[in-house]
Formats: sequence, C-alpha cells, structure tokens
Amino acid sequence: MTPLPPALSTGIFPYGPDALREAADRLRAGQPVAVPTETVYGLAADATDSRAVAAIYAAKGRPSFNPLIVHVADRPMARRLAIFSPLAAKLADHFWPGPLTLVLPVRADSGLSPLVTAGLATVALRLPAHPVMRALIEASGRPLAAPSANRSGAISPTCAEHVRASLAGRLGMILDGGPATQGLESTIVAPETDHLRLLRPGPVTAAMLEAATCLRVIEVSHSTSIEAPGQLESHYAPSKPMRLNALEGDGAEYMIGFGSVHGDINLSPTADLNEAAAMLFAALHIADASDASQIAVAPIPIEGIGAAINDRLKRAAA
Repeated sequence: MTPLPPALSTGIFPYGPDALREAADRLRAGQPVAVPTETVYGLAADATDSRAVAAIYAAKGRPSFNPLIVHVADRPMARRLAIFSPLAAKLADHFWPGPLTLVLPVRADSGLSPLVTAGLATVALRLPAHPVMRALIEASGRPLAAPSANRSGAISPTCAEHVRASLAGRLGMILDGGPATQGLESTIVAPETDHLRLLRPGPVTAAMLEAATCLRVIEVSHSTSIEAPGQLESHYAPSKPMRLNALEGDGAEYMIGFGSVHGDINLSPTADLNEAAAMLFAALHIADASDASQIAVAPIPIEGIGAAINDRLKRAAA
C-alpha cells in the first residue's frame, strides 16, 4: 500500500476558466484533482506519470492490484493508447462519448504508467460526455486516470461535498461542476470475437449492448482475478451494516425506499429506475450520516439499469 501524503488543504473551486487553468496546471505538475463526470466524481491524474498515478492510490488507500480507468478527450487519443478491434470501434461509435468503458489491449508504445493497468495487458478506456471532464483533459493535454474520488471501498461521490467529506486533507483541489447526472459508475465491457463480457453493469445496459452489436452479452459475476475496476466483492460501502430487499425498516435502521415502499428517503416515488440510479449514492451518503445505526434498502427491480443498482447494493452490503 502506498503511504499517505502529508495532509493538504482541500479546496472546492467552482468550474470556470480560472479554475480550469489551475486544475490543468496541477495535473501537469503531477498532482491529483477531483473532477465531475456524468457518472460520479473522479480523482484524476496524468495517466502517463507514475508518480501522479501513485498519488491517486495513496489518496484513496486503493490496492495497487485494482486497475484504473483512463479517460480520453477523443477517439484519436484513445487509439494511441489501445488496440481497437472492429467490434470495439463499433461500440465506441454507438456509446462514446458516454458512460461505457472498454477494456482493450494496451499498445506497447502507449506511454501509460504501468500502475494504471496494474500489470495487465489491457487498459480500461472511456471517452466521457461531461463537458468539465472533457475540457480538463484537453486543457492538460494528458489522458487522465480517474477512479471515483472517495476512499477505497467507500460510497462513490456524486457532488463536490461528497468528495471533500471523504478525501479532505488527501488532495488539494476539487473542481465543482455540479452534481453528477447518471449517479452510477460506467458500464465496463471487454469485447471478444463473437460476444461481449460485461465486467461491471452500469448506465449502458446489457440490452443496449446487444441491440447495438447483435451479439451475446455474458455477465462476469465472479472472477478469480481482477481485470477491471469495480470487481472487488466489497465496494461502494457505507460505514454501517446494510440490509437489502427490506419492505420496512425497524427502529435502528435508516430506510431507503423505492416506489410504493416508503422510507426516510425514497430513490424514486414513481419507481423510475433512472431516477433511482441518479439518487442511489446520494441517498447512501445521507443514510450513512444519519443517527441510525443501520441501513435498510427496499427491493429494486433487476431489469435495465436496475441490474447496475443491485450490483452496487450487493457489493455495498458485502
């Protein structure tokens, strides 16, 4: 485990031209910066600088065997880092920019830090849709490694205050671009010759992938080795015990409802799964900060993006 750096003064900088220049300068100097994406806030650093990438691992307390997603500004930058098969290019055509990460063979001349890939022969790449993240990649001129901006294994952040609550003293700058709109980390897919391996469910659903490619999507639910972020059994976890598929809470639980199952907070009173996905991590942060000693969560349907919601809840409760 990489040792923690000395405590830093952590500031929140509203997005604008001056803040963007400051963030780009810090990245080029090897310092990590928290930045919004459409999924969650990421802790970004220059993916070609091993010292900068090591600073991500140190700030998060993240195990070094867990690879990082590299965010790119455009398709040419992505092709300089990884080898695209025709299927990978088709997926990028359909879903980039957006919340889909592709696990592809890394180029020998990519220039990426080996810490990014955790020693694997592949790299996880994403072209984000969020204008702040895109602007920061372009302003820094670097591909950016950016896992979620929180302590390793903790609840993912969907606003700048979540980042500061989790990482205060561990980074110097949070670029505030408002709340994340998707609220769940990206879907991660490894394209194969005649099928897709779904390594992490997310906003791009299995049905969407099948419709775009006319190929089978095989979900990798259990693996003896880590080949992409988000595969650890325990992840996205609050500090309190959590009970799933609860129809009501008891006196010691903060109840997170859904649809007709009421609670202290409701992910979506109208049972809208997209609304629930956007609310999930914010609700977990609120529940974790409450006076209740435990958390209960209502049943969430598994169809569509509900599969990704249930994936995060299962890992959070592990």
